[in-house]
Parts: sequence; C-alpha cells; structure tokens
Amino acid sequence: MDDKNFKGHAALLAAYVIFGLNTPLTKTVLSHGETSAMALTFYRFAGAAALFWLLSLFAKKEQISIRDIILLNLASLFAILINQMSFIVGLSMTSPIDASVITTLVPIMTMIFAAFFLKEPVTWKKIIGVLTGAFGALLLIFNGNIVSHNSTSVEGNLLCMLSCFAFAIYLTAFKKLIIRYSAVTSMKWMFLSATVCSLPFCWSDVSAVNYGAIPADIYFRIAFVVVMATFVSYLLIPVGQKLLRPTIVSMYNYIQPLVSSFVAVILGMDTFGWTKSFAAILIFLGVYIVTQSKSRAQMERENY
Repeated sequence: MDDKNFKGHAALLAAYVIFGLNTPLTKTVLSHGETSAMALTFYRFAGAAALFWLLSLFAKKEQISIRDIILLNLASLFAILINQMSFIVGLSMTSPIDASVITTLVPIMTMIFAAFFLKEPVTWKKIIGVLTGAFGALLLIFNGNIVSHNSTSVEGNLLCMLSCFAFAIYLTAFKKLIIRYSAVTSMKWMFLSATVCSLPFCWSDVSAVNYGAIPADIYFRIAFVVVMATFVSYLLIPVGQKLLRPTIVSMYNYIQPLVSSFVAVILGMDTFGWTKSFAAILIFLGVYIVTQSKSRAQMERENY
C-alpha cells in the first residue's frame, strides 16, 4: 500500500469510527426528549458550516467557479441534506438495530452506482468483498446486546434506506467534483447550502426547544455530534474520496457496527467472544478483498 492509499484508508477509518460512536450517542440525545430530530439536524448543519467557514480563513484560498458552486449545492442535497436529515429522523422512529442493518446496503448501492456513473467494473472480487463485509456486519448486529428504545417502524426504516441511497449517489455521481477542491472548500459550501435549505423545515423545532432545561451532559453529547461526527468526519471523508474508489470508501460503513460492539463491551453491556471476533475478521477481510479488485483504469491499461 503506497502512502496516498494509506492516507485515504486512515482518514476513512477515523471518520467511520466516529460515526460508529455517533449512532448510539445520537439515539441517547433523541431519547432524552429535550431536542427533536429536526433540531439536532439543524445543529449539525449550522455548527459544521460555521466551523468550516472559520477554518477556511486559515486554509489555502481556492478559486471556485459559479458552475461548481451550483454543483456543490446539488452534492450537498444528497451528501448532507437528504442523507443526514432522513437518517436522524428515521433513527428517531426506528430501532438502532434496524438502522445499523440498513446501513449495510451502502456498499452494495455504491458498487451499482459506480458502474453506472463512473463505468467502474463490477468484478467478482468486489461482489465477494462487499458480501463478506456485509455478512460480518450483520453477524455483529444480530449477536450484539443492543438496547432498543423504539420498536421497528416501516417509515423510519424507509427514511434510513433513503439516507443510504442518497449517500451512495453522492460517493459516485460527484466524485470528479469533490477531487477538484480541498475538503475545506467543498464542505464549507455544501454545509452552508444544507443549513439554508434545512432552515424552513427545522426552524419551528429549533425555536421550540427549552434550552434551559437541557442537562449539561446532553449538551456535551450534542457537541460531540456537531464537532466530531459532523465537522471532523466530513473533513476526513473527502480525503478518502480523493484517493480511493467509491466502493472502497463505502466499505467503511461496516466499521460502524464493529465500533458499536466494542463500546458495548467496554461499558460492560456485552462480551467479545468468538462470534464477534469472526465477524470483525470478515469485515476487514471484505475491505481488503475490495481493495484488491481492479479499477476501470487498471483494466483498460491491461487491455491496451
């Protein structure tokens, strides 16, 4: 693995470890009752937008065309607005187990969309790797002692599925756009767009929150969701997008249930036996197999 690939894998691993911590943490914030899913969504968008614009004051200035600003607004619709809003609202309506199971669809959707948008070949290695990782993730989910605060909801599950669909579209359809700019430049425009577009849908919930009644520990959890699970994660994901293929990027979704299982073990809510060890091996094996599959460029060079 060369230095560039290592940098991409390291960035994605860090981002999805944070996402893995975020799912149960977000569920506890929503279950507490003071903050609604729509209000929490707006905090994420507005908080991350402010942090990215602040960071841009210290980053290298990049010229960006009006056309690309419009395209970044469109990318924001899929990567942030639909993805995050539908997932948080869906998670508030369904169980963490259902939400975790549905996220395993992202690599499968991404592999299909990459073939459509980027003409990337659907090889046997990709198929085997994606399914191996999915099996490992599902093994973890169904053998974990995850406490569900909500029963299964068809509407909630459909919203989580919409979230996966939107993110898979973003990883593939907008890859060429994202690699043209730094993460700070692309994300500051995307989160600004998401903040403005979400305001009509979220403002009534944001204004209805009794901020004085929110306990300090919930504020700390909201801060983690905004700063770490939104700002830092979305700063890292474009690094992986620039250096790795979309299907490889999407495979890191399987890290989330693995992280959740580790957290449950650390908190004494679960044990890490042979089943979870085997599941973890399958997840990393699946990622490895996909990284060994040939890209379109590699196949064209061989045919040439």
